Amino acid sequence: MAVRTTLGLRRNAAQLHALAGVERQLRATDSTGRTKYLKDFTKSFSSYQGVLDREQLTAKIRRTDIVLLGDYHALPAAQRCAAALLEARAQPGDRPVVLGVEAIFSHHQHVLDEWWRREIDEHELRERIRFETDWGYDWPPFYELLVTAREHGEGLYGLDCMPREDLRKIGTRDRHAADKLAEIRQHHPHAVIFVLFGESHFAPGHLPRWLRERLPRDRVLTVLQNVDALYWQATREQQDRVEAVRVNDGVVCIFNSTPLEKYESYRLYLSGCQGEAGQADAVPTIYNLVESLSCFLGINRYSSQNSTQPRFLVDLLPEVYCGSSDQRLRQLLARAHYGPEKVEAMLAKVENRGSVYLPPINAIYLRQFQMSYVAEEVARFLHHACRGLPLRRRAWFPSGGDIRARFYARTVEHALGYFGSRVLYPARPAVGAEGREVLSQRLCQKWAEHAVTNDRKKFDETAQKLGYLVGSELYAAYLRGSVSCTILRHWFLSRLEGPGEALRTLSEILRGTRGGGKKPCASVRS
Repeated sequence: MAVRTTLGLRRNAAQLHALAGVERQLRATDSTGRTKYLKDFTKSFSSYQGVLDREQLTAKIRRTDIVLLGDYHALPAAQRCAAALLEARAQPGDRPVVLGVEAIFSHHQHVLDEWWRREIDEHELRERIRFETDWGYDWPPFYELLVTAREHGEGLYGLDCMPREDLRKIGTRDRHAADKLAEIRQHHPHAVIFVLFGESHFAPGHLPRWLRERLPRDRVLTVLQNVDALYWQATREQQDRVEAVRVNDGVVCIFNSTPLEKYESYRLYLSGCQGEAGQADAVPTIYNLVESLSCFLGINRYSSQNSTQPRFLVDLLPEVYCGSSDQRLRQLLARAHYGPEKVEAMLAKVENRGSVYLPPINAIYLRQFQMSYVAEEVARFLHHACRGLPLRRRAWFPSGGDIRARFYARTVEHALGYFGSRVLYPARPAVGAEGREVLSQRLCQKWAEHAVTNDRKKFDETAQKLGYLVGSELYAAYLRGSVSCTILRHWFLSRLEGPGEALRTLSEILRGTRGGGKKPCASVRS
């Protein structure tokens, strides 16, 4: 048990620090967490009985008549998980599938039916169900779920009723939803019914209680997502990533996000509600992640010396831009003096990942909040800041410099960026090591030679691939306790601009991944 506890502490050290800052702000702006209704949910699911693999989870869902899917409304991963489970269950020749959702009022069922019959388009559906006014969370992931239901299902229903704002009436909404599900069963006697509802409604005495009364013969499975207490318990397991756990015979929990990602998503939602034109304020999120990774590494953000600490890191914080249009991003890229190919590469990166750090102007651009990638860009910023922002100072390789040195520097940057993302977001999948040579300085030189002489067009892509492999092994070494916070900080501070320095740092990191004799931190943060 001691080993498992230490492993959990290592995995969660930075995330717990970041989470504390988010929770303080949420408690100050949202008091609903102190209500009895939500406390009932928290008390009901505090431990689990065992770990489930994907096949076991699929088997449990296949034996079920009604699947109650717990939704954390501000987290897009929750709605996308629901869509994936529904699509996986809707197999040709098997039982039909029906979806019921909390986000749409039952009195808007006629509008939903018109969209189902393709009589109205997405825009009209969104407008007539008053999605922004009556619900207000992200539309794209929810609409993806609706489309999945229409393409693979037999029916789609709104389950909720007014008033949503009065928690004193929340029990009435549970009874109403149970009544609607009983009606759906009459219309679809052979279907598997998927129900996406707020997670707090699934405490045993809430919606499930009324559902047992209305449909006593139906086999009901509650599928929770990312419950905090269960997540923290699962991080103590030896395996790299736990996908699901069995709470009891009728309840499972799936993990597709971390508590930090959940609550940062909710904080961004609240800031969008309170800001101008619904624009979320991502600055507190970015700065909170910077602070947490800095504390994890033992960095003094106020240090005036630049030796074992970065000088005045607190004065080097990046500008943060939020937006959905390419115009603002193109303006930032122009300020960074990127060439046409680099501009297109950065645009593609934002399209795929939602965020990017731009070292020449020390700015982070955020279009879509995806925690694993945001955490990686934060780690990239910290690496540049620890070195004094060399690209902003133009203190980089001179024109015509060693292109191999550039490759090694990029590899180190990607390695530390990936490592930092795993520290802040442990749920990010590991980079596979099967079917390749053991990482070594010789192998890195081989990759560099290939990127420089044979594949210049994929120079950055090759450096990223190698960097991720190095970063993945570095994170595994950290979990084993063979890499200390002190040496990690040293690598973040290492200068890469001088002759041979980038390869020297990369070689040190490779030795560290193999347990190169560095004494691990005695503190929990290590």
